Amino acid sequence: MAEIIENDAGKKSGGKRRPKKHSTHIDMTPMVDLMCLLITFFMLTTAFNKPKVMEITMPEKTDQPDKDRVKVDARRTVNILLTEGDKIYYYEGAIEKDKPVPTLVKSNFGKDGIRKYLLERNKIVFKEIYELKEKVKKGELVMTTDTLNAKIKEKKKIDPMSPIILIKADEKTKYRNVVDIIDEMAITNIASYAVVDMSPDEIKLLEAAPK
Repeated sequence: MAEIIENDAGKKSGGKRRPKKHSTHIDMTPMVDLMCLLITFFMLTTAFNKPKVMEITMPEKTDQPDKDRVKVDARRTVNILLTEGDKIYYYEGAIEKDKPVPTLVKSNFGKDGIRKYLLERNKIVFKEIYELKEKVKKGELVMTTDTLNAKIKEKKKIDPMSPIILIKADEKTKYRNVVDIIDEMAITNIASYAVVDMSPDEIKLLEAAPK
């Protein structure tokens, strides 16, 4: 609020009357109250808004990569291929010499695309984790966040045939697509997945895939 104070010091009895001079005074009390509210608001929102991070486990460097490579069960393996134009393909198993080439299936990032397929492959583990979260949400089970995360890790190991996802992207893939597919791993509760290089056979398979 602004307050105008009249200055009558210049008045004289008789003679020519001088013009009145006015000085301005600004009341800063409302501004102080507003600043206190803003500081409180930013302090609370900063405390509640935790940064979102993506947990990625990087492979250890080794002098003998072929010797130390972990063998993956072909029955559990699902290869997801990413390429330009937000396109996504997948095939099950592995490309082996003197054996039929796996069927490459075209999919998308929608709920009825790759997510639906992963949920179907991982339905046993997903159901167990979903039921656990619902019990905690409804108050039937009381546990801390750390305890809940530990229980979820245990649940991810209950199915010995749960899928192992190998994510492979070519040079034309957008970084956003890699982030999106890793998000799908978390949404569908996939326990084992890795980002690996695309093999020459897979590049040829991708080139021959339906556009």
